[in-house]
Amino acid sequence: MSRSLRILFMGTPDFAVSSLQSLYTNNYDIVAVVTAPDRPAGRGQKLKESPVKVYAKRKGLTVLQPERLKNERFILAIKALDPNVQVVVAFRMLPQMVWNIPEYGTFNLHASLLPDYRGAAPINWAIINGETKTGVTTFFIDEKIDTGEIIFQKETEISSEDTAGSLHDKLMVLGSDLVLKTIRHIETNEIQTTKQSDKLAINPAPKLNRDNCKIDWNDTIVDIYNKIRGLSPYPVAWSEMQNGQERISVKIYSAIMHLETHDESPGTLKISKNEMLVAVKKGYLKLLEIQLPGKRRMDIKSLLNGFSFHKDVKML
Repeated sequence: MSRSLRILFMGTPDFAVSSLQSLYTNNYDIVAVVTAPDRPAGRGQKLKESPVKVYAKRKGLTVLQPERLKNERFILAIKALDPNVQVVVAFRMLPQMVWNIPEYGTFNLHASLLPDYRGAAPINWAIINGETKTGVTTFFIDEKIDTGEIIFQKETEISSEDTAGSLHDKLMVLGSDLVLKTIRHIETNEIQTTKQSDKLAINPAPKLNRDNCKIDWNDTIVDIYNKIRGLSPYPVAWSEMQNGQERISVKIYSAIMHLETHDESPGTLKISKNEMLVAVKKGYLKLLEIQLPGKRRMDIKSLLNGFSFHKDVKML
């Protein structure tokens, strides 16, 4: 027997828009959309709306933007909307007083095959760790982060050329399909869940920061290559470069591995007219795109046309 659903959707970035669009285009009743407050952005610090808000406004959906999720007025506003299911995609951790409101529960879409890669950056860490497969999971939210009972999962391959950006786009589409499948099973009251096992060796997906995005040129060539693509195009792997007396921070967006034997110390730079190689154990990384402080992202040929390197330049 089909149940009538009243959906409250929660999400903020582009990753969430695809799922919201999937629900909207399939004519589900979306009573409101909850997203992050507008934030100052760019040089002018003008207030910027989240991608989810932009889409919701375009479709005439009600938008709520609470600063605090435990705010009494926000809780009362949700209850007045009377949702019987909440869908969460790329949003904040919800307090129990929020996720416990709807009769049919609150489920989340997570960009990994749980219980692996619980946490803030599952897409990045799957590539950084050299995984060859990942996927998406829907699960009912509980008191802890990404630990609730699993509803559905869908797997996909990670190619050796995938970046965090390309994998994000694959999982965004895969995820929106899984959200729709989950909603349809809630609608027909056919949901069966599986408890997550904590007996497995679980890889975490902690928040990315300046420290864990820094390249260690003493790592293996494969580990460095995976780190570069796992952090591209955001937040981007980086390294310090000693150029004569100047030490500068360099962002590295893409590179190619060249396996070969040499006796150069890790971090040594070999620069010619058209290429820039960094020596690492068992080979070189040929840099393709980098960004210098105050400059735009550029390919190596453009950089070499306008930047002066000291003869002993090296990556630190």
